Amino acid sequence: MNRDVVPVEIRGILPANSGCAIFIGTDEKVFVIQVEHNMGAVIGMFLRGTQKERPLTHDLMASIFSGFGISVERIVISELKNSTYYARLILKQENELGRNLVEIDARPSDCLALAAAHQRPIYVSSELFEQVEDMSEVLKRINENESEEGEGDGEEESEET
Repeated sequence: MNRDVVPVEIRGILPANSGCAIFIGTDEKVFVIQVEHNMGAVIGMFLRGTQKERPLTHDLMASIFSGFGISVERIVISELKNSTYYARLILKQENELGRNLVEIDARPSDCLALAAAHQRPIYVSSELFEQVEDMSEVLKRINENESEEGEGDGEEESEET
């Protein structure tokens, strides 16, 4: 895998008809990865630090990792083939025998959930980042619409009090 990567963040999550659009990028460029609705909700819960009544699958994975002295090091969204994104989950195991890094092929949605849960860095290969369509303006319009709706609610509320 090409080691030339761009650090990115999850910039937004938007429910869509076919699931959720996860906006990922930098201040200069944002792109979208479509995920299943449930995965979008899980990623959002981890980003917000929402307490859960019972462990989710990614919580279970974290418990297993912890039991074996494994931590999530980082994730890399590596390529796009036939409209499908691919990602790599990089895990680190440290114990009395030493330090070992393991790179695992994984769905971007699982990688994003684990990165959000563990507050670990997210990267995109430079080649992929150059190739994806910039959706910054779409995200900006969505955020502006949400702000306008929120301002309207606040004005009505202040008039009532």
